[in-house]
Parts: sequence; C-alpha cells; structure tokens
Amino acid sequence: MSVTSKPGKDSNQAKSSQEEGFSEVERAAIKDRAAELKSEARRSKSANKAAAEERDVLAKISNMAQPDRALAERLHAVITETAPELAPKLWYGQPAWARSGKVVCFFRSGQGDKQRYSTFGFSPEAKLDDEQGLWATSFALAELTEKAEATIKRLLRTALG
Repeated sequence: MSVTSKPGKDSNQAKSSQEEGFSEVERAAIKDRAAELKSEARRSKSANKAAAEERDVLAKISNMAQPDRALAERLHAVITETAPELAPKLWYGQPAWARSGKVVCFFRSGQGDKQRYSTFGFSPEAKLDDEQGLWATSFALAELTEKAEATIKRLLRTALG
C-alpha cells in the first residue's frame, strides 16, 4: 500500500487557508486566555486570588504604551469608584472587571490591537438591554473626557442593575 498526498492540497491552498485563520494578534489573545484560565485554576485554591488578579491587571496596564496606559489607569479608577463590587481580572490578555467571576466590562488597548483607538466594552453579563431591542455593547475610546467618564459611570450603574 502506498501513501499518496490528497489531491488539491498544494502550497497555494495551504497558504490561502492560513490567511483565512486567526491573525497574529488573535492567536496571542487566545494564548493569553489559556494562560489566564490555568492561572485562575491554580489561584482558586489561594486566599489571595482577588489581590493577585488585581496585581495582574495593574501590571498589564503599567506595561501599556501611552496614551493607552493613561486611559486604562483612569478607567480602572472610574470603575473601582463607581462599581466597587467589580473585581479586576485579565481577560484575553486585557484588563476586565467581573462580578462573581463573570466579566461585565473590559478595556482593549488600541495600540496592542494595532488599531487607531482603544475599546471599552460590556459582555452579555451587563444588563444594558434596551426596550427598543438595540443597544451598544462597546465604544471607541480615544480620550477619557469628563463627559465620557459620566457616560461610563451611567453605563456601569445600568449594567449592574
């Protein structure tokens, strides 16, 4: 019995399927998430889990380039002040804030994602549902003005019901 290659599997098709797969940034986020899950499993036995997760978030923020670092630092302060029941944790390698272990909101570094703006968003755990059946779940964040902070505070209060 001889082994032959499958017809149609030439180098052009292989290259094409690689281009359709995950980007380098997406693969890195998946690897980050896998590492986070392993770390959470180890920490679930630790009494200092919340403190360790906050240290991880603050370390991630401190490693960001400006202006994303300033945005993330201020956002962390706003969330901590407005919704102290949310615990910081890493989510896909980016800062997030969770209630009962489930992410409610998150920050994505625009520079880390090679985008022109950062993103502040909410997961389905947030109770932002609107009676019209349409509501925003993420926002471009280029600057954290007083008006933007007020909007974020209002959204956090709504999200937590």
